[in-house]
Amino acid sequence: MTGRLDLALLLGAAVLLVAVWAVRFSTRLGVPSLLVYLALGVAIGEAGLGIRFDDAELTRVLGFCALIVIIAEGGLTARWSTLRPVLGVAGALSTVGVLVSIAVVGVAGHLLLDLDWRLALLYGAVLSSTDAAAVFATLRRLRLPPRLVATLEAESGTNDAPVVLLVVLLSTSGPASHPWWYEALLVAYELTTGTAVGFLVGLGGRWALRRAALPSAGLYPIAAVGLTVLAYAAGAVLHASGFLAVYVAGVVLGNARLPHRQAILGFADGLAWLAQIGLFVLLGLLATPGRLADALLPAVVVGLALLFLARPLSVAVSATPFRIAPREQLFLSWAGLRGAVPIVLATIPLSERVPGADRLFDAVFVLVVIFTLVQAGTLAPVARWLRVTAPAEAAEIRVETAPLERMRADLLQLEIPPGSKLGGVHVDELRLPLGASVTLVLRDGTGFVPGPDTRLKVGDSLLIVASVEVRDAAERRLRAVSRRGRLARWFGEYGDDSGE
Repeated sequence: MTGRLDLALLLGAAVLLVAVWAVRFSTRLGVPSLLVYLALGVAIGEAGLGIRFDDAELTRVLGFCALIVIIAEGGLTARWSTLRPVLGVAGALSTVGVLVSIAVVGVAGHLLLDLDWRLALLYGAVLSSTDAAAVFATLRRLRLPPRLVATLEAESGTNDAPVVLLVVLLSTSGPASHPWWYEALLVAYELTTGTAVGFLVGLGGRWALRRAALPSAGLYPIAAVGLTVLAYAAGAVLHASGFLAVYVAGVVLGNARLPHRQAILGFADGLAWLAQIGLFVLLGLLATPGRLADALLPAVVVGLALLFLARPLSVAVSATPFRIAPREQLFLSWAGLRGAVPIVLATIPLSERVPGADRLFDAVFVLVVIFTLVQAGTLAPVARWLRVTAPAEAAEIRVETAPLERMRADLLQLEIPPGSKLGGVHVDELRLPLGASVTLVLRDGTGFVPGPDTRLKVGDSLLIVASVEVRDAAERRLRAVSRRGRLARWFGEYGDDSGE
């Protein structure tokens, strides 16, 4: 047993490290990393290393767990100021647009592939969810209008919930099990209640995290992510949309002034990467390469119907009332990339043993690979051809919460206690070595950037950035001034630990 565990850990660690390295490789090539992860899964599967895995039910469960984490991270990192102006069009794309897409793909599948209506509509439902994570690596290198990018982000964050509901309904019941109005009311209830649950959990979590005095800073990120999972579970218990509850709770928490907020966002980002890697590798492992060749024709037929009929029509119906320009509508249509979510959704009918579900999974797998390559590789030229680029907009500015290690610098925090001679000293009288600077002062709960003539007071908190080379010298100087004031050197005080 121990030997098998060691081997599993060895293989898992190797796959994880290769996947992490592949992020940089795929970014340089402009190829979404999900394709690399899927390829890793196929490589270690029965056609590669010979690991046989065909448990669709387990894949569905683990896939849903991964999606909870991924959607939570999307909500936590979404800015309300960016989401608010596009909520209307994003909501229309996630509801009306989804229904239009399902109908068009369903009709195409029934007429062109001779599928029965239930299976044809399942094709449409599974493929109606976009996955912006698959194309943002490319989008964010382009100069695009902020509203266009925000619309794609908001759509991808909100359309998973209704799509999951529709796929489950089609997989677990026949088309005539209930009247259409009953199904419509059920979906409306689940979406409304899921939104309310997520909002309440987010508000309660924000209140609790602000007032909690946890013994370690590392507990705050765990608590924040735990709250988003709680939102999903609470929604599921109430038979509501857990995925929508997760996203709403994430947005509420992510836009609050929480303790250790940057640590929370960094933890969620790393957890989401881990979930994506595990999810894509698992989906690649579930695929059977020997069957994929037979799925090529239906994948291309459905993909063309989706790309050139369903998606443009759903965007036109949803975006036209919001006065989105035709050129921007065309770009929204082309940038509606399908990623991991459709493959995960395809495991639902597979686990429910819907007739033809194995062919559906294979076709969706092939479609995602082919059309991700085609669309992701052409986003930049399509944007230029449609003239939706915005040259006046800055390209993506990569702001990291802790880039100091790469910049060979340290961030120091200093509290001025009672009795310290730092009180009353001006910033320029600190005489910090070249390469160190006071960047922020927090006084009476208000932060401000100090000037050279800013007089420090007892109780102030200072943030000081110092290069690695001068950090020790900066600390010694601060100790010296704290002990003997601005004329510390005159008194022979150099801030040594001995105090001499």
